[in-house]
Amino acid sequence: MSSRSAPILFAISGLSQYLGAAMGVSLFALLPAGGVAWWRLFLGALFLVPLWRPWKQKWSVKNLATSCLFGVVLGLMNIFFYEAIARIPLGAAVSIEFIGPVVVALVGGRGVRSRIAAMLALAGVTSIGGWGIDLRDTSVITGALFALAAGLMWAVYIVLGQRIASRRSGVASLAVGCLFGALVLAPFMAPQAFGVQLSGTLLLMLAGVALLSTVLPYSVEAVALGRLSPVVFALLTALLPATSTIVGFIVLKQTPIPGELVGLLFVSVAVWLASTGRSDKPSAQV
Repeated sequence: MSSRSAPILFAISGLSQYLGAAMGVSLFALLPAGGVAWWRLFLGALFLVPLWRPWKQKWSVKNLATSCLFGVVLGLMNIFFYEAIARIPLGAAVSIEFIGPVVVALVGGRGVRSRIAAMLALAGVTSIGGWGIDLRDTSVITGALFALAAGLMWAVYIVLGQRIASRRSGVASLAVGCLFGALVLAPFMAPQAFGVQLSGTLLLMLAGVALLSTVLPYSVEAVALGRLSPVVFALLTALLPATSTIVGFIVLKQTPIPGELVGLLFVSVAVWLASTGRSDKPSAQV
């Protein structure tokens, strides 16, 4: 994966992630948002561990501890985001959360090129998702704060994940991290995750969310994090909300409004700037 081919894989990853998100939102009527997020992490780990077989890697105490920390960060990012979209529109939550990757791009970027790309990406995501929220509503304020917290975790996820994946197997670390994160967060999320009767149908749907929103997209990102700089990776995440707009138009026949078209243009230019820059990292092992 290079910065030139990465946008294609990011678009595929975004398609999977948004299909999973749509399924996850539909489960909020059956299970609290935090519970859905926890099951997504836990079931994702059950898929990832046998898939990537982390026991075949050599682990030092430091490497294991870092991967476990990565898993907790990933788990918190998902929980905060699901709590946000349970209170505010998905587009608004994504726009607010995207502040995290933009900060990574602005702080880590060198030169005017990366900073222009970061601001274009932020403008594009905001145009696509829109804010459209009433901050006079206490629940909306809470949702916005959850989205900001998710953005903070997203920034840490990018920086920490890149350091891990550039030194050792990113997918193996992802598997270990997801399992550890789910176990550490289990006592805190138990009231939401186990507060209702879990039927076979519900568990099957949760497994679908885990496959679509965790196993496939995060495996792609684990590879990308080892081959791209944090700045390029952060900018390419702008493709995720852009992908949702395109999918909505093709699959759901939802015609984009002018603001979304402008946002797609901004994101396209930002991704082009990132993809043609010289920010690739040497390939790491998968």
